[in-house]
Amino acid sequence: MTAPIDLYYWPTPNGWKIAIALEEMALPYTLHLVNIGAGDQFDPDFLKIAPNNRMPAIVDPEGPDGAPISIFESGAILQYLARKTGLFYGATERDRVAVDQWLMWQMGGVGPMAGQAHHFLKYAPALTPPQDLPYAKDRYRTEVARLYGVLDRQLETHRYVAGDFYSIADMAIWGWASLWEGQQQTLEDKPNMARWLDEVGARPGVQRGRAVAADMRSNLQTDQKAQSLLFRR
Repeated sequence: MTAPIDLYYWPTPNGWKIAIALEEMALPYTLHLVNIGAGDQFDPDFLKIAPNNRMPAIVDPEGPDGAPISIFESGAILQYLARKTGLFYGATERDRVAVDQWLMWQMGGVGPMAGQAHHFLKYAPALTPPQDLPYAKDRYRTEVARLYGVLDRQLETHRYVAGDFYSIADMAIWGWASLWEGQQQTLEDKPNMARWLDEVGARPGVQRGRAVAADMRSNLQTDQKAQSLLFRR
C-alpha cells in the first residue's frame, strides 16, 4: 500500500494545483493546513520543508530510492508527481517538452501576473490607507488579458494546453484562470478558453481538489490581520 504524501496546503490557486493532482492521480495524502493569513508559513518547522515560506509543499515518505523527500514550488511538485506516477505528462518526449513549456508559462506568467492583478485590483484599494493605483491596475489587468489571449489561441487548435491530452499543465493553469472575473477579464472574446475552463472544471478530480478546505478561504479585503502578514511593506 502506498504511504500517504504529506500535503502542506492552503486553498489558493497554487494550493489547488497539488490537491487536484493528488486527486487526479489517486494518491493518498495527509492534509496539513498552512494558514497563510495567520502566519503559519513562517513556522520554523514549515521553513525546513519550504524555505521560501510559501505553500504548497509536500513530503513523500516513499521518494526516490524509497527514501523520504520534501519538495516546495508547485511546478516542481507537479513534475515530481507526474514522473512518480507516469500520469498526466504525455506519452513521448515531445509531449513532455510541450507540458513543461506550458507549465513554465504558468509559473512565470499567469501565476505572477494574475496574482498582481488580484492584489492591485482587489486588495490594495482595501488597505489602510487605501492604495488605489490606476497605473498598476491597468498594467496587470492588461498583461493578464494578453496571457489569456495566448491561451485562447493555443486552445483553438488543441483540446488541452499541451495538446490533445490532459496534463499537469492544465492543472497548473486552471486554478488561476478560473478566477478570471476577479482579474477583471472577459471570456466573450475567448471562446476556446471558456470551453476549456468548463471541461477541466467538470472533471471529478478537479472538483475534489478545488473543494479541499474551501470553507477556510478568507476575504483579504476585510481581514486586516491577514493583510499585514501577506502584504508586509
